[in-house]
Amino acid sequence: MLRLPPLIALSYFEVAARTKSFAAAAKELNVTPAAISHQIKALEEYLGVELFVRHHRRVSLTPAARVALPELHDGFQTLGRAVDKIRSYGEERLIVTVCAEPLFATKWIVPRLHRFYVRCPEAEVRLQASLHTVDRAHNSTFGVTDLKRAGIDVSVRLGYGQYPGIEPQRLMGLELVPMCTPELAATLDGIDTLRGLPLLCDSTLTRFDEPCGWKEWFKSQGCESGAFRELRFGNGLLALEAAIAGQGVLLGSRDLHQAELSAGKLVVAFDSLLNCGQAYYVVSAGAGLERPIAGQFREWLLDEANMLA
Repeated sequence: MLRLPPLIALSYFEVAARTKSFAAAAKELNVTPAAISHQIKALEEYLGVELFVRHHRRVSLTPAARVALPELHDGFQTLGRAVDKIRSYGEERLIVTVCAEPLFATKWIVPRLHRFYVRCPEAEVRLQASLHTVDRAHNSTFGVTDLKRAGIDVSVRLGYGQYPGIEPQRLMGLELVPMCTPELAATLDGIDTLRGLPLLCDSTLTRFDEPCGWKEWFKSQGCESGAFRELRFGNGLLALEAAIAGQGVLLGSRDLHQAELSAGKLVVAFDSLLNCGQAYYVVSAGAGLERPIAGQFREWLLDEANMLA
């Protein structure tokens, strides 16, 4: 084993050398400038070499300090990552933070979550719903660093499955059909009668590189484009509530609205699909980088999706 000087002295030196100021280092470390000076002096005595040239109200690095700083900085970064990995196996090792698009989180993950707790009874899932999980462009800039910055272990993203440095796993495609209350469905007599009703949709889906709204649905059915009244909502949950209230016909997903369809709150008005170019993907730091509980949740999501296939 190499004989190393005290770690606190090395850490004080790294900050002081990086900031080139004892006062700035003291502020960053929340200690006094005198404490910085004391540790630096002790380190210089230990190593037998000067690290700083003291000027009036400022310091500069000696050649020895300049050559050592980059590797010392990298060393502390590596040490910090190692400590984070150790800490992740501590008291929070069974907490997994998950983020998904609001409709998917509410209507797909939550109703199934009890089955994950059967598999991992000691786990704690912290589920977040955010439209930031929707990637409208083909080449998304979302990557592993974004996951880490947001403190997310697993994200279910709606998009095209292209993420730098990540190997996404496809959960399920996005297929939309017209659905409405049984009472409203009874008034429909052919596809053309839809044009006389308010047509509801999630505005998120109309902003993709390849939009999937009512215009695209009519086109997929071979219908001529014509006038219709489309009501757009900020997210799928709002559009769903409007449909349940009988305010119009919703372009929605059978997979995500299964509870409402099974309960008879909604019925499929026309069994004619719009196959969208987007899909739901699971993304995480990946094998070897993610914590075990994150890997277990990711695998559970895939198992649940495979049950529907």
